[in-house]
Amino acid sequence: MTQRAIRYGATEDEKALYLDLVKKHGSPLLVISREKLLQQYNTLKQQLPGVALYYAIKAFPYPAIIEILDKAGACFDVASAGEIDLLQAQHISGRRTIHTHPIKKDAEIRAALRGGSTTFVVDNIDELKKLLPYRQRIGVLLRVSFRSETTQIDLSRKFGCSPDSVIELVEQASALGAHIRGLSFHVGSQSTLPKAHVEAIERCSQIINDAAAINPNPMDILDIGGGFPVSYNFEDMDNEAYFTPIREAIKQYVPDGIRVIAEPGRYLIAPAVTAISSVSGKAKRGDYQWYYLDDGVYGSYSGQIFDHACYPLQILNDEAQREVAILAGPTCDSIDIIAEDIELPKLEEGDLVIGHMMGAYTYATSTQFNSLSGASIIVI
Repeated sequence: MTQRAIRYGATEDEKALYLDLVKKHGSPLLVISREKLLQQYNTLKQQLPGVALYYAIKAFPYPAIIEILDKAGACFDVASAGEIDLLQAQHISGRRTIHTHPIKKDAEIRAALRGGSTTFVVDNIDELKKLLPYRQRIGVLLRVSFRSETTQIDLSRKFGCSPDSVIELVEQASALGAHIRGLSFHVGSQSTLPKAHVEAIERCSQIINDAAAINPNPMDILDIGGGFPVSYNFEDMDNEAYFTPIREAIKQYVPDGIRVIAEPGRYLIAPAVTAISSVSGKAKRGDYQWYYLDDGVYGSYSGQIFDHACYPLQILNDEAQREVAILAGPTCDSIDIIAEDIELPKLEEGDLVIGHMMGAYTYATSTQFNSLSGASIIVI
């Protein structure tokens, strides 16, 4: 059997909500919960007091999400001109952004500057040189690579300089007249143990102290990235156990005068979005009962391919009699399968299947394969 969390049945209130939403808006849907998004944001603020939170727009780039977090006081992590355009449409100042993509075309740099961004991330001397024409207007962070075996997606393979090369890069930047304002790192997505963050915070703090001797303008920022995990199995995450070591590392190691920021994406938005899809058809093929849904891996469930996610599912029918089944998406491609070798009660056309934890890298990586329009997005 596939290792996937499945919940059978629902409360009467849940059923009424899902059925009402589909009646009003059709199916498939991605439903954003304003309350849950704010709950996640406030929890992270409590767990990391004093750390400025920059929402990683790439996780779910949608105006309503930006509006909600803007009103809550969040800042924003951008990586493209398109993401900056989203902020400008909401009249959000670029001063509340950090441009975290280490590799940029000059056109991207100029677009960010027009949008008001003033803090940029690089990880090598060639990228630093691209910023030299604008050095009077900006500050630069050096991204440091910390490989981790406890993350689901290793983001330090593609980006980041080695910790041992930072001092040399700071010296080169100083010689070129560029201001290195601080360091950044990202230990990887779904970092299941806080150890990776703790070790990176300690090492970066040492580097900041070492660099003070040669950097004419002392560093004043440490960006601890994102990667904070969420649960995909209907179990509540133990936030206190996870974040306490990170809090203590910041308190113990980070020098005075250093502003600490973070780039949460998944942690904020994943629990705040629910997918609602319906059965379009069914067929018995060999030993399996196939159910075809109006959403799939080319749509809202795209994160199963691009993000290695295994979304927990809820079946409103809780009948005890079940059979081995396959949930397939609506496209003509055979790869479009949401779940297989799972036990399901008998479903009929129009029955609903609910996907939970559907905020991170779902809408963001969905396609229009077969010219399907995909899920409608609503906010409740």
